[in-house]
Parts: sequence; C-alpha cells; structure tokens
Amino acid sequence: MAFFRCCFLQRGIYLRVLEFSEFSDREASAQVQWHSLTKSAKGENAVVLQAEVATLLGKDLMLLKEESEELNETEDKDQYGKHDLTGENLISCSQSKQTTQKRAQNTEARSNFTCQQCGTSFTKKESLAIHLRIHTGVKPYICHLCGLGFTQKGTLNRHMRIHTGEKPYTCKLCGNSFIRKGDLENHIRIHTGEKPYTCQVCGKSFCQQRNLKVHMSVHTGERYFNCQHCAKSFTKNETLKRHSRIHTGEKPYTCLQCGLSFSQKGSLNRHIRIHTGVKPYTCQLCGNRFNQKGDLTNHMRIHTGEKPYTCQQCGKSFYKKGTLERHNRIHTGVKPFTCQLCGNGFNQKGDLTNHMRIHTGEKPYTCQQCGKSFYKKGALKRHNRIHTEGKPYICPQCGLSFTQNGTLNRHIRIHTAGKP
Repeated sequence: MAFFRCCFLQRGIYLRVLEFSEFSDREASAQVQWHSLTKSAKGENAVVLQAEVATLLGKDLMLLKEESEELNETEDKDQYGKHDLTGENLISCSQSKQTTQKRAQNTEARSNFTCQQCGTSFTKKESLAIHLRIHTGVKPYICHLCGLGFTQKGTLNRHMRIHTGEKPYTCKLCGNSFIRKGDLENHIRIHTGEKPYTCQVCGKSFCQQRNLKVHMSVHTGERYFNCQHCAKSFTKNETLKRHSRIHTGEKPYTCLQCGLSFSQKGSLNRHIRIHTGVKPYTCQLCGNRFNQKGDLTNHMRIHTGEKPYTCQQCGKSFYKKGTLERHNRIHTGVKPFTCQLCGNGFNQKGDLTNHMRIHTGEKPYTCQQCGKSFYKKGALKRHNRIHTEGKPYICPQCGLSFTQNGTLNRHIRIHTAGKP
C-alpha cells in the first residue's frame, strides 16, 4: 500500500505532515491541505484556502467537508492506536484500506450528477447546471455591445475579443493570431501537416473535427442546414448564411472606393482587383492575365477548343455557361431586361446597358486617332479597322471592300438579286 507524505506552507499557515493512501499525487496533496486546514487554519484564511482546495479537486465544498470529517475520525483512531496497541483499538492497514475504498465509492456516487434529458454525467453539480442551459435555452451572459447571449461566462469573454480585436494566441511559425486557443491549435496543423481526424468510410483525413463532420455528409447524404425560404439544404452553416442573402438582399461587404456592395466577401475581393489592377491568374500559353480564376479557366478553352456547354435544342456549343444561358433565350423568347423609359426588352443585360445610352446620349467609347465616339465597344472596335486594317471584307464578285462583315453581306445581295 502506497503512502504519500505531503507538507505545505501557504499564506503563513503551516500544514502538518500526514500519511495518506489510495489517492493520486495531486488529489492526495489537496486532501491533506484540506484536512490540515480544518485543524490549523482559522477565520478568513481558512475559508479562502478551503475554496481553493475544493476547486483543485473539482469537488463541492460541502462534499469535501464530509470527507474531511471522515479523515478526522480515521486519524483520531490512528493516534489512539499508537498509544494503546490493544487488540480492540488497533486499526490494521487492511482496515484502513477498506475504509479508504468505501470512502472513494461513496465519493463517486455522491459526485455523479446526471442530466435527465440526455444522460450526460458530471462530477460537479455546477457543471450539470451549466449543461442544462443547452436544453432550456437559458443564456444568462449577454454581450452589452451586440446583445448576443451565451450559456457560459468564458464563452462571452471569448466573444468580446471579436469587438475588441484582441487575438492573444499567436502562431510562432507565421505570426498569424487567433481569438481562441483551439483555433491556433487547428492552424498549427497546417504547418505540421497533422490530420488527426480520419473518415472511417473512405480513409480521408482532416486537420479539424468539424471538417470531418461536414465530409461525412458525402457518405450519409445528410444536410443539416435548411433554408427557410426555398427548402434548399446545405452541409455547412456558413453556406446557408451566404445563400440566405439571395432572399434577404443583404449585401454586407462594401467597396470603400466606389461604394458597390456584395453579398459575399470573395465577390468583394475580386471586385477590388478592378481598382488595384491586380491580375493574379496568368495563362501559361499566351501570357494573358486575369483577375478571376474562372476567367482563366474559360480562356484556356480557347487554346484547347473545349466547348463543354451545349444547347439541347440546336446543338450549338459554348465556352462559358453564361453564354449558353443567354443563347437559350433565343429559343425561349425570354427577354428579362426591360427599358424603364420605352419598354423595349432585351435578353442580355449588356444590351440594355447599351440601349440606355440612346436615351442618355452617353458615348463612352472614343477613338484615340480621330476622336469619334460610340455607344458600344464593338462599334469602336469596328471603327478602328479604318485606321489599322483598312477594309478587310472584300466582295468576291466585284472587289469592293468593307470595314464590317455585315456591310459586305448586305452588298452581296445586289449581286444575288436580293437573295441572302
């Protein structure tokens, strides 16, 4: 049987050396502190230190007092046995061990607080009380800045860092700082490559437990987050929040340079590149640069000849999905863009924008050589051929030249008696 000899000196109170058994080093030390305080300490000092020991052990104050009383009784018997070693009063080691085991069993039974709703057990009554707030919805700790409520004071304290900007946990490898210690621990795995959370179905590993949980929906088909407006479901709460802005019209991300607002942060970041001129995506074949990855992907199809978007009605194929959607309006006759001044409808937003310049008189596209201005960019491009290429469209029958292919086609009808 193992014995522990512990001696403490705290806040000027000397705690006697005692023999104690059947406890871990940490618990034995704390128990001896308590036991000694009940006999040595007086007044306010005793109350403060008793509370500290109770916290260290993770036990209720009243429960620890009951255990201390049992220790007092045991020690009194031990002391009596040392002076009177008769058969009646001698307490053997085996009897002491049985007393300790019984006390440990009683302690376990009395400190086991179980939630009646979900079956979770706790060693402290206070922990159970905090847990019950999950079921009752009680959130007694309120942020005075934004009004959000929390079930625990520690959670409120961490939340306050969002408002103060405090990020006390810093990565020593790259300098990134975080509000929560857990976020730093997850971040460190980027550097170490550690992925402790593994999918038992396909073996894929993740550095964060929540990423594994989201991944599992691939196998189970579960979607935990449902849109209240259109019944769409999502595997991530963040995705649902972004989606909901379609219905609410919320655009929380605003460009500081031009005032345009966006529903997603990524859209704002891409927009800002218009002002900065940054084009981080470069074509490795021709050197053209783009400010969006999707634009580079579409551009690469020019080199590969890939046209993955095909019209189901006429078989025509396109590089871009948006181009196919606009093309389909030719078949459906849908013209979703309407001029509010004259009522004309258009199947493309750009066509409506160009049309509006007829009403406003705006001609934003100006020739740098002769100063002539145009409503449309394409019109300026065709005009520039006069200065750069001359008249590239030549009639095969009479040799006349034209700057535009459409003008040549109309001219050819002269030779064909009006037949196209």
